[in-house]
Amino acid sequence: MNTRHTRIVDRATTRLKLRQLRLLVAVGEYGSIQHAARELQISQPAATKLIQDLEIDFEVELFQRTNRGVVPTAYGEALIRHGKLILAQVSNAAQELDDLTEGNTGRVVIGTLLAAAPDLLPSAIDTLLNERPNVAVKVVEGTNKALIPALISGEIDMIVGRLPSYRHRARLVQERLFDERILSVVGKQHPLAGMKSVSFKQIKPFGWILPPLETTLRRQVDEYFVSQGQYVPPVTLESVSYLTNRSLLETRDLVGLMPEHVVSSDVGGGSLVEVDWSVPFGKGPIGVSHRGPDTLSPAGTAFLNALRQTAASMRG
Repeated sequence: MNTRHTRIVDRATTRLKLRQLRLLVAVGEYGSIQHAARELQISQPAATKLIQDLEIDFEVELFQRTNRGVVPTAYGEALIRHGKLILAQVSNAAQELDDLTEGNTGRVVIGTLLAAAPDLLPSAIDTLLNERPNVAVKVVEGTNKALIPALISGEIDMIVGRLPSYRHRARLVQERLFDERILSVVGKQHPLAGMKSVSFKQIKPFGWILPPLETTLRRQVDEYFVSQGQYVPPVTLESVSYLTNRSLLETRDLVGLMPEHVVSSDVGGGSLVEVDWSVPFGKGPIGVSHRGPDTLSPAGTAFLNALRQTAASMRG
Protein backbone atom coordinates (compact mmCIF):
# COMPACT_ATOMS: atom_id res chain seq x y z
CA MET A 1 0.00 0.00 0.00
CA ASN A 2 1.13 3.57 -0.68
CA THR A 3 2.86 4.67 2.53
CA ARG A 4 2.13 8.36 1.90
CA HIS A 5 -1.58 7.58 1.44
CA THR A 6 -1.58 5.49 4.63
CA ARG A 7 0.18 8.25 6.54
CA ILE A 8 -2.30 10.92 5.44
CA VAL A 9 -5.32 8.71 6.16
CA ASP A 10 -3.99 7.99 9.66
CA ARG A 11 -3.57 11.70 10.34
CA ALA A 12 -6.99 12.56 8.93
CA THR A 13 -8.80 9.94 11.01
CA THR A 14 -7.06 10.92 14.23
CA ARG A 15 -6.58 14.69 13.88
CA LEU A 16 -9.05 16.09 11.32
CA LYS A 17 -11.75 18.27 12.88
CA LEU A 18 -15.09 19.27 11.36
CA ARG A 19 -14.25 22.85 12.38
CA GLN A 20 -11.28 22.69 9.99
CA LEU A 21 -13.54 21.53 7.17
CA ARG A 22 -16.06 24.31 7.89
CA LEU A 23 -13.23 26.83 7.80
CA LEU A 24 -11.77 25.31 4.63
CA VAL A 25 -15.12 25.56 2.82
CA ALA A 26 -15.67 29.13 4.10
CA VAL A 27 -12.20 30.27 2.96
CA GLY A 28 -12.91 28.80 -0.47
CA GLU A 29 -16.24 30.61 -0.57
CA TYR A 30 -15.01 34.02 0.56
CA GLY A 31 -11.46 33.95 -0.82
CA SER A 32 -10.27 35.35 2.49
CA ILE A 33 -9.08 33.72 5.71
CA GLN A 34 -10.00 36.88 7.63
CA HIS A 35 -13.56 36.92 6.28
CA ALA A 36 -14.00 33.19 6.91
CA ALA A 37 -12.63 33.53 10.46
CA ARG A 38 -15.06 36.34 11.20
CA GLU A 39 -17.95 34.26 9.80
CA LEU A 40 -17.01 31.29 12.04
CA GLN A 41 -16.31 33.61 15.00
CA ILE A 42 -12.68 32.61 15.52
CA SER A 43 -9.54 34.76 15.44
CA GLN A 44 -7.57 35.15 12.23
CA PRO A 45 -4.38 33.68 13.76
CA ALA A 46 -6.37 30.62 14.90
CA ALA A 47 -7.91 30.26 11.43
CA THR A 48 -4.50 30.54 9.76
CA LYS A 49 -3.14 27.88 12.12
CA LEU A 50 -6.05 25.51 11.31
CA ILE A 51 -5.40 25.87 7.56
CA GLN A 52 -1.65 25.36 8.06
CA ASP A 53 -2.34 22.21 10.09
CA LEU A 54 -4.47 20.88 7.24
CA GLU A 55 -1.68 21.57 4.75
CA ILE A 56 0.83 19.79 7.01
CA ASP A 57 -1.45 16.78 7.54
CA PHE A 58 -2.31 16.40 3.84
CA GLU A 59 1.20 17.37 2.70
CA VAL A 60 -0.07 19.80 0.03
CA GLU A 61 -0.56 23.53 -0.43
CA LEU A 62 -4.30 24.23 -0.25
CA PHE A 63 -4.34 27.97 -1.01
CA GLN A 64 -2.20 30.43 -2.91
CA ARG A 65 -1.81 33.81 -1.23
CA THR A 66 -2.45 36.83 -3.48
CA ASN A 67 -2.83 40.59 -2.98
CA ARG A 68 -6.62 40.13 -3.02
CA GLY A 69 -6.77 37.20 -0.60
CA VAL A 70 -6.37 33.48 -1.14
CA VAL A 71 -7.22 31.23 -4.09
CA PRO A 72 -7.62 27.43 -3.78
CA THR A 73 -5.02 25.30 -5.51
CA ALA A 74 -6.10 22.15 -7.33
CA TYR A 75 -5.53 20.31 -4.03
CA GLY A 76 -7.58 22.92 -2.19
CA GLU A 77 -10.48 22.63 -4.64
CA ALA A 78 -10.47 18.83 -4.27
CA LEU A 79 -10.46 18.96 -0.48
CA ILE A 80 -13.14 21.67 -0.44
CA ARG A 81 -15.36 19.44 -2.59
CA HIS A 82 -14.89 16.49 -0.24
CA GLY A 83 -15.30 18.78 2.77
CA LYS A 84 -18.69 19.95 1.49
CA LEU A 85 -19.75 16.34 1.03
CA ILE A 86 -18.65 15.35 4.55
CA LEU A 87 -20.42 18.34 6.10
CA ALA A 88 -23.56 17.60 4.08
CA GLN A 89 -23.52 14.00 5.25
CA VAL A 90 -23.22 15.15 8.88
CA SER A 91 -26.17 17.49 8.31
CA ASN A 92 -28.15 14.67 6.67
CA ALA A 93 -27.39 12.38 9.61
CA ALA A 94 -28.59 15.02 12.07
CA GLN A 95 -31.73 15.58 9.98
CA GLU A 96 -32.44 11.84 9.81
CA LEU A 97 -32.05 11.49 13.58
CA ASP A 98 -34.32 14.51 14.06
CA ASP A 99 -36.91 13.00 11.71
CA LEU A 100 -36.82 9.74 13.69
CA THR A 101 -37.17 11.67 16.96
CA GLU A 102 -40.20 13.47 15.52
CA GLY A 103 -41.75 10.13 14.55
CA ASN A 104 -40.93 10.32 10.84
CA THR A 105 -39.38 7.39 9.03
CA GLY A 106 -36.52 9.24 7.35
CA ARG A 107 -36.06 11.99 4.80
CA VAL A 108 -35.30 12.16 1.07
CA VAL A 109 -34.44 15.23 -1.01
CA ILE A 110 -35.20 14.84 -4.73
CA GLY A 111 -34.01 17.07 -7.55
CA THR A 112 -36.38 17.05 -10.50
CA LEU A 113 -36.26 18.07 -14.15
CA LEU A 114 -39.27 18.92 -16.28
CA ALA A 115 -39.19 15.45 -17.85
CA ALA A 116 -39.89 13.84 -14.48
CA ALA A 117 -43.28 15.49 -14.01
CA PRO A 118 -46.24 15.21 -13.83
CA ASP A 119 -46.33 11.41 -14.02
CA LEU A 120 -43.24 9.57 -12.80
CA LEU A 121 -42.31 11.62 -9.74
CA PRO A 122 -45.77 12.04 -8.12
CA SER A 123 -46.57 8.36 -8.65
CA ALA A 124 -43.28 7.28 -7.09
CA ILE A 125 -43.78 9.63 -4.12
CA ASP A 126 -47.29 8.21 -3.67
CA THR A 127 -45.85 4.68 -3.62
CA LEU A 128 -43.22 5.74 -1.07
CA LEU A 129 -45.81 7.37 1.21
CA ASN A 130 -47.98 4.27 1.09
CA GLU A 131 -45.01 2.28 2.43
CA ARG A 132 -43.65 4.99 4.77
CA PRO A 133 -46.50 7.37 5.69
CA ASN A 134 -44.31 9.57 7.89
CA VAL A 135 -41.35 10.01 5.56
CA ALA A 136 -40.21 13.61 4.97
CA VAL A 137 -39.96 14.38 1.24
CA LYS A 138 -38.48 17.55 -0.27
CA VAL A 139 -38.59 18.22 -4.03
CA VAL A 140 -36.26 20.76 -5.66
CA GLU A 141 -36.93 21.73 -9.30
CA GLY A 142 -34.25 22.92 -11.71
CA THR A 143 -31.94 22.05 -14.60
CA ASN A 144 -29.05 19.61 -14.53
CA LYS A 145 -26.65 22.56 -14.44
CA ALA A 146 -28.06 23.64 -11.08
CA LEU A 147 -28.96 20.25 -9.62
CA ILE A 148 -25.86 18.16 -10.34
CA PRO A 149 -23.49 20.27 -8.19
CA ALA A 150 -26.04 20.03 -5.35
CA LEU A 151 -26.17 16.26 -5.82
CA ILE A 152 -22.38 15.92 -5.79
CA SER A 153 -22.09 18.07 -2.66
CA GLY A 154 -24.76 16.02 -0.86
CA GLU A 155 -27.45 18.72 -0.63
CA ILE A 156 -29.87 16.49 -2.52
CA ASP A 157 -30.07 12.69 -2.61
CA MET A 158 -30.91 12.05 -6.26
CA ILE A 159 -32.05 13.68 -9.50
CA VAL A 160 -35.00 12.31 -11.46
CA GLY A 161 -35.44 13.24 -15.12
CA ARG A 162 -33.63 13.16 -18.45
CA LEU A 163 -30.16 11.69 -17.91
CA PRO A 164 -27.33 14.07 -18.88
CA SER A 165 -25.18 12.86 -21.76
CA TYR A 166 -22.05 14.68 -20.61
CA ARG A 167 -19.65 15.15 -17.66
CA HIS A 168 -19.99 14.02 -14.04
CA ARG A 169 -20.61 10.37 -14.96
CA ALA A 170 -17.50 9.18 -13.13
CA ARG A 171 -18.78 10.59 -9.84
CA LEU A 172 -22.43 9.55 -10.19
CA VAL A 173 -24.48 6.41 -10.69
CA GLN A 174 -27.02 6.78 -13.50
CA GLU A 175 -29.91 4.34 -13.96
CA ARG A 176 -32.16 4.45 -17.03
CA LEU A 177 -35.83 3.92 -16.21
CA PHE A 178 -37.37 4.31 -19.69
CA ASP A 179 -36.87 6.12 -23.00
CA GLU A 180 -38.81 9.30 -23.64
CA ARG A 181 -39.70 10.96 -26.93
CA ILE A 182 -40.34 14.65 -27.47
CA LEU A 183 -43.62 15.94 -28.91
CA SER A 184 -44.37 19.28 -30.50
CA VAL A 185 -47.60 20.63 -29.01
CA VAL A 186 -49.84 23.66 -29.48
CA GLY A 187 -53.03 25.04 -28.00
CA LYS A 188 -56.33 23.87 -29.49
CA GLN A 189 -56.83 27.34 -31.02
CA HIS A 190 -53.52 27.16 -32.95
CA PRO A 191 -53.68 27.10 -36.80
CA LEU A 192 -51.61 23.87 -36.77
CA ALA A 193 -54.02 22.07 -34.42
CA GLY A 194 -55.72 19.27 -36.33
CA MET A 195 -53.67 19.82 -39.50
CA LYS A 196 -52.44 16.57 -41.09
CA SER A 197 -48.82 15.77 -42.08
CA VAL A 198 -47.35 19.10 -40.97
CA SER A 199 -43.96 20.01 -42.45
CA PHE A 200 -41.28 22.06 -40.71
CA LYS A 201 -41.85 24.76 -43.34
CA GLN A 202 -45.44 25.12 -42.05
CA ILE A 203 -44.18 25.43 -38.45
CA LYS A 204 -41.50 28.05 -39.20
CA PRO A 205 -43.75 31.16 -39.06
CA PHE A 206 -44.65 30.54 -35.41
CA GLY A 207 -42.82 31.29 -32.18
CA TRP A 208 -41.41 28.55 -29.96
CA ILE A 209 -41.24 27.71 -26.26
CA LEU A 210 -37.82 26.10 -25.81
CA PRO A 211 -35.84 24.53 -22.93
CA PRO A 212 -32.93 26.56 -21.48
CA LEU A 213 -29.62 26.84 -23.31
CA GLU A 214 -27.71 24.56 -20.92
CA THR A 215 -29.94 21.53 -21.57
CA THR A 216 -29.16 18.63 -23.91
CA LEU A 217 -32.52 19.01 -25.66
CA ARG A 218 -31.86 22.69 -26.40
CA ARG A 219 -28.52 21.86 -28.01
CA GLN A 220 -30.29 19.32 -30.21
CA VAL A 221 -32.97 21.87 -31.13
CA ASP A 222 -30.38 24.50 -32.03
CA GLU A 223 -28.42 22.01 -34.16
CA TYR A 224 -31.60 21.11 -36.02
CA PHE A 225 -32.50 24.78 -36.58
CA VAL A 226 -29.01 25.40 -38.00
CA SER A 227 -29.45 22.43 -40.36
CA GLN A 228 -32.69 23.97 -41.62
CA GLY A 229 -31.06 26.90 -43.39
CA GLN A 230 -29.90 28.69 -40.20
CA TYR A 231 -33.55 29.02 -39.11
CA VAL A 232 -34.20 31.58 -36.36
CA PRO A 233 -37.70 31.53 -34.78
CA PRO A 234 -39.61 34.83 -34.88
CA VAL A 235 -40.22 34.51 -31.14
CA THR A 236 -38.34 32.37 -28.58
CA LEU A 237 -39.40 31.89 -24.97
CA GLU A 238 -37.24 29.85 -22.57
CA SER A 239 -38.99 28.06 -19.71
CA VAL A 240 -38.86 24.85 -17.68
CA SER A 241 -42.14 25.66 -15.90
CA TYR A 242 -44.82 23.36 -17.26
CA LEU A 243 -47.70 25.39 -15.81
CA THR A 244 -46.34 28.54 -17.48
CA ASN A 245 -45.76 26.72 -20.78
CA ARG A 246 -49.25 25.22 -20.82
CA SER A 247 -50.86 28.59 -20.11
CA LEU A 248 -48.88 30.28 -22.91
CA LEU A 249 -49.74 27.54 -25.38
CA GLU A 250 -53.43 27.84 -24.52
CA THR A 251 -53.48 31.60 -25.10
CA ARG A 252 -50.87 32.27 -27.83
CA ASP A 253 -50.01 30.72 -31.20
CA LEU A 254 -46.73 29.21 -30.03
CA VAL A 255 -45.17 25.76 -30.55
CA GLY A 256 -43.87 23.89 -27.50
CA LEU A 257 -41.48 20.97 -27.23
CA MET A 258 -42.41 18.69 -24.34
CA PRO A 259 -41.58 15.15 -23.17
CA GLU A 260 -44.41 12.77 -24.06
CA HIS A 261 -45.22 11.74 -20.50
CA VAL A 262 -45.38 15.37 -19.39
CA VAL A 263 -48.09 16.38 -21.88
CA SER A 264 -49.94 13.07 -22.27
CA SER A 265 -52.78 13.95 -19.88
CA ASP A 266 -53.33 17.44 -21.37
CA VAL A 267 -53.20 16.10 -24.93
CA GLY A 268 -55.60 13.32 -23.94
CA GLY A 269 -57.90 15.87 -22.29
CA GLY A 270 -57.87 18.15 -25.32
CA SER A 271 -56.41 21.29 -23.75
CA LEU A 272 -53.25 20.80 -25.83
CA VAL A 273 -52.87 19.25 -29.30
CA GLU A 274 -49.93 17.26 -30.63
CA VAL A 275 -48.71 18.66 -33.94
CA ASP A 276 -48.71 15.99 -36.65
CA TRP A 277 -44.95 16.39 -37.14
CA SER A 278 -42.42 13.74 -36.16
CA VAL A 279 -39.87 15.55 -34.01
CA PRO A 280 -36.46 14.53 -35.47
CA PHE A 281 -34.53 14.95 -32.21
CA GLY A 282 -34.84 14.66 -28.45
CA LYS A 283 -35.46 10.97 -27.83
CA GLY A 284 -33.46 9.99 -24.77
CA PRO A 285 -33.36 8.14 -21.47
CA ILE A 286 -35.33 9.21 -18.40
CA GLY A 287 -33.75 7.99 -15.21
CA VAL A 288 -32.29 8.69 -11.81
CA SER A 289 -28.83 9.89 -10.82
CA HIS A 290 -27.32 9.47 -7.34
CA ARG A 291 -23.92 9.18 -5.66
CA GLY A 292 -24.16 5.42 -5.13
CA PRO A 293 -26.33 3.03 -3.10
CA ASP A 294 -24.09 3.36 -0.01
CA THR A 295 -24.85 7.09 0.20
CA LEU A 296 -28.63 6.67 0.31
CA SER A 297 -30.58 6.64 3.57
CA PRO A 298 -33.21 3.91 4.08
CA ALA A 299 -35.83 6.43 2.91
CA GLY A 300 -33.71 7.21 -0.18
CA THR A 301 -33.36 3.52 -1.00
CA ALA A 302 -37.12 3.03 -0.58
CA PHE A 303 -37.80 5.95 -2.93
CA LEU A 304 -35.37 4.55 -5.52
CA ASN A 305 -37.29 1.26 -5.42
CA ALA A 306 -40.58 3.19 -5.77
CA LEU A 307 -39.19 4.92 -8.87
CA ARG A 308 -38.29 1.56 -10.39
CA GLN A 309 -41.78 0.17 -9.69
CA THR A 310 -43.47 3.26 -11.17
CA ALA A 311 -41.27 3.23 -14.28
CA ALA A 312 -41.96 -0.48 -14.82
CA SER A 313 -45.73 0.16 -14.74
CA MET A 314 -45.33 3.09 -17.18
CA ARG A 315 -43.33 0.94 -19.60
CA GLY A 316 -45.98 -1.77 -19.34
